[in-house]
Amino acid sequence: MEFKSPSLEDLPELMALYRAVTRHMDANGIPQWDEIYPAESFIRDDITSGQMRVGIVEGRIAVAYALEECHTGDYEDVDWRYEEPVFVVLHRLCVHPDFQGKGVAKAAMDALEADVLSRGIHSVRLDAFSRNPAALHLYESRGYQKAGEITYRKGLFYLYEKKLS
Repeated sequence: MEFKSPSLEDLPELMALYRAVTRHMDANGIPQWDEIYPAESFIRDDITSGQMRVGIVEGRIAVAYALEECHTGDYEDVDWRYEEPVFVVLHRLCVHPDFQGKGVAKAAMDALEADVLSRGIHSVRLDAFSRNPAALHLYESRGYQKAGEITYRKGLFYLYEKKLS
């Protein structure tokens, strides 16, 4: 799989990806995303800020995610285990339903963790919907530890972090 930063020309394909994932989650009883989130404005901002990465398989965007570099005091106020002055928050990771179950999410996690380390950053934080068992399994199987909980518009989310070495 090739990972790259998308351009605004990729925006229609990315929005189709997020809509397909939203429909797939809905069909599986996971009401995590909808027409409000993630809206096109979020994805556009991810692209223009350089925070978004995509994984290409067979000429298609199979996976997308955003990495936001943050500093102490940014993100959610919980009792984080690792008091890093700079950390990355993973947002909007999703795998197109056509590519799920094929190791794409694992490859994306490998790539993003390597990217974070290459920046000299050693901590990744994220929130995961409490009713999304595939996401929870992915993060926990990779050593992410639950640091707290938060309620957003769609319900309870778990806050996770991992110290990279």
